Amino acid sequence: MVSSRVVDAVVSLLLLAFAGLLAFDNWRTGISWDSTGPQAGYFPFYLSMILGAAAIYGLVKELRAWKETGEAFVNAEQFGRVLQVFVPTLAFCLATQWLGLYVASFFLVAGFMVYVGRIAAWKSLLTALLFVLAMFVTFDVAFDVIMPKGPLEAFFGR
Repeated sequence: MVSSRVVDAVVSLLLLAFAGLLAFDNWRTGISWDSTGPQAGYFPFYLSMILGAAAIYGLVKELRAWKETGEAFVNAEQFGRVLQVFVPTLAFCLATQWLGLYVASFFLVAGFMVYVGRIAAWKSLLTALLFVLAMFVTFDVAFDVIMPKGPLEAFFGR
């Protein structure tokens, strides 16, 4: 079982590395002022410094308390609940590539409502259909936003 202290320390190290990468890239872009104002990397550079400082703080905090016993990062029940959301969401992302956003969203919403929410199937299907129709009308019709389409939209000529 992995301690939450180990996970916190690893996340702090990853954030520190990310902050360093951001700082370097923004320094390369330019972090000073020129005749028109701040260069493109000015504000992001200092934000990456703040992120780095926060990561160092978190790392030092965890290292100082290293000898204390930490609680487990996740137990079996919690991990099961995470997988209960992660697996369908991953399947949704993959299904969007072939079925399109609207059909995949219908299956995701209805599936979550039936299997996770324990809501009656007819309510879940109706809610998912209304949600997908509202998404379609809002994004595809009203705002003409390009969304991933699948064979069903092609069948209807969209």
